[in-house]
Amino acid sequence: MPLAVISLGLLSALSWGLGDFAGGVLGRRAPVAGVLMLSQAGGAVLSLLAALAFREPIPGTADVAWALVSSVVGGTGLTCLYVGLARGRMGVVAPVTGVLVAAMPAIAGIALQGLPPLAAVAGIGLAMSSVVVVSRVGDAGDGRPSGLRWGIAAGLALGCQTITLSRISAGLVFAPLTVMRCSEAILIGAVLLLAAGRAGMGSSRAIPWRIPRQLWLAVVAVGACDMLGTAFYIAATQAGPLAIAGVLSALYPVTTVVLAVALLRERLASWHLVGVGMAAVAIVLITTGAAA
Repeated sequence: MPLAVISLGLLSALSWGLGDFAGGVLGRRAPVAGVLMLSQAGGAVLSLLAALAFREPIPGTADVAWALVSSVVGGTGLTCLYVGLARGRMGVVAPVTGVLVAAMPAIAGIALQGLPPLAAVAGIGLAMSSVVVVSRVGDAGDGRPSGLRWGIAAGLALGCQTITLSRISAGLVFAPLTVMRCSEAILIGAVLLLAAGRAGMGSSRAIPWRIPRQLWLAVVAVGACDMLGTAFYIAATQAGPLAIAGVLSALYPVTTVVLAVALLRERLASWHLVGVGMAAVAIVLITTGAAA
């Protein structure tokens, strides 16, 4: 098993975790819908430039189809996740989503490509457990519904996205990403226009989306991190087993938690420490199995 899949999978987790952290910070200062639309549009431009720089060929019909499917299931998953976090209990929604996103590519990879070495299998199981522990947050005790169905729906959709992205042809990374990011930006824009039309243009009930100009560059940077995370993940699936690539990239909540502690001085709960330690051991086990 090439060690490249481990490096690329971890780079994906770092990029996605950094993007989630920065996007969460910006979401406190600007409308989330606007952050999503502008970040995806920025990611589309950057991925197009990267595709031209690396002289990637124009994607074929099958690759375009996989990119479009990935954008639809990914957008659906994010919508379910945000609704679940808003209406339900984060302590239920976040870990359920996280473990499904980690488990689905692992199960698909094992079914399609066979079992990796025993140490790597143990690392996969430990990594999935660490995602649950790191994603766990305290229960506010406010009587909210659990939000379990939203967590399951989000996890299934985002887990499907990790599988559909792995079907992109070897040698193609940024060109399919351009298709994917463009379609996501268009979908978000269409939803905003539809909501504005129903509420009446200019109505206070319309979904806010305008981003202050001084934040434009920061939002585009979030889109760049998200784009790089997806690019590293696609490359990881082409470099080695899907089970390894999927579970390592799913460690992105660890990056977000560590950044929140280091930069925002948020307190690290005891279970977060346990989860970070489990993730570290999982990486060692997977690396050991890859080198065997």
